Amino acid sequence: MIKRILIANLGEIALRILRACRELGVETVAVYSEADRGAAYLNLANEAYCVGTPKAGDSYLKIDRVISAAEIGNVQAIHPGYGFLAENAHFAEICRSCEIEFIGPTAEAMALVGDKNAARRMAKQVNVPTVPGSEGAVESEAEALKLAHEFGFPVLIKASAGGGGRGMRVALNDLALKSAIQQAQAEAQAAFGNGEVYLEKYVEHPRHVEVQVIADNHGNVVHLFERDCSMQRRHQKLVEESPGPRLDAETRKAMCDAAVRLVRAANYTNAGTIEFIVAPSGEFYFIEMNARIQVEHPVTEMVTGIDLIKAQIMVAAGEKLPYRQEDVRQRGAAIECRINAEDPEKNFRPTPGKITQLRVPGGFGVRFDSHVHEGYVVSPYYDSMIGKLIVHQPTRREAIACMKRALSELHIEGVKTTIPIHQKILDHTAFHEARVDTTFIERTWPT
Repeated sequence: MIKRILIANLGEIALRILRACRELGVETVAVYSEADRGAAYLNLANEAYCVGTPKAGDSYLKIDRVISAAEIGNVQAIHPGYGFLAENAHFAEICRSCEIEFIGPTAEAMALVGDKNAARRMAKQVNVPTVPGSEGAVESEAEALKLAHEFGFPVLIKASAGGGGRGMRVALNDLALKSAIQQAQAEAQAAFGNGEVYLEKYVEHPRHVEVQVIADNHGNVVHLFERDCSMQRRHQKLVEESPGPRLDAETRKAMCDAAVRLVRAANYTNAGTIEFIVAPSGEFYFIEMNARIQVEHPVTEMVTGIDLIKAQIMVAAGEKLPYRQEDVRQRGAAIECRINAEDPEKNFRPTPGKITQLRVPGGFGVRFDSHVHEGYVVSPYYDSMIGKLIVHQPTRREAIACMKRALSELHIEGVKTTIPIHQKILDHTAFHEARVDTTFIERTWPT
């Protein structure tokens, strides 16, 4: 049994894990940087240790300090949350070499699915559709140009490692491709320490749909259906929902079955997400797999009734999944809006500072996952997310109405937030009719 867990993260996801642990009767050890000293959620942990200065590279990403805190805290496991060390196979390997369970997949599985080229090859082997693209990393501009002419423009340049839209560029012609490759390689090297990129045919006006999976150590793999994450800006998600609108039952089943095949092929355990794009024709293609819990996991929790953080901990403890595929159902509709400390009127510029007033919405089917409070200082050092507003209602129409009401009640002063852009999205006829794709926001509200 896991009796004590270190949470190697901060903010909203750290609080989410703390709450799940407390409900399971598991003790917790938190870590924090100097920037987060005094954060209210730290008081819920049994112990808390400072691991460095505000910069993530000197604190939350310092593997030796996190491991030292785990050893001092006498924990049996580490939950990495999302971001930071969550998809670092080396960190997972070190945890287990120190006889500390890493709450996530094995280092081998993480390395396999984390390499987008290897993941694409694996997808092809198990008959999962993939976008036409290079077989591996592109070594030169000449090779990139040759491939681009084979696929036809536009093409997408993507970093082999990492995610979050970094190291990603679209090229419409030869000249743009040369410049985009150099930019993508430089950005990928700076963000992930790996400048490798590969090429894909760019599918125009796609929807972004991902499938949540959970797998135990006894050969059981279950999908928890899909989330539509098409409402994005520069590959950063703003709004997520489940079930995916305009997704017919046949495509949903094919996509979810494909996700399960991939998980089995990778010998993957714990929670993960298989990401697809869906073309206007209805055809879907695998793009990548995220070997961690994701920001938008509450959407899945609301429609399935399954607590994914608790499920992660139980799987890491060696327990079997307590449900089979036929036991999992989608009930109602859920929508999540990410509330960030950013100014949509100024190109989504981050707006760190002190929250002077905070009024949180409530009511039937409303959930606000956040660690902030009045007086909380939004740090300039980390992601600008303040919280996640989630609603769950019997139908999508009712969920949209509920979210509009909840957004009108959510009141934050002291910092600019993304609430206004969410209100515009929820008011737009195209969103109501689900006539949107991953370029909708940039086309509708260019900045």
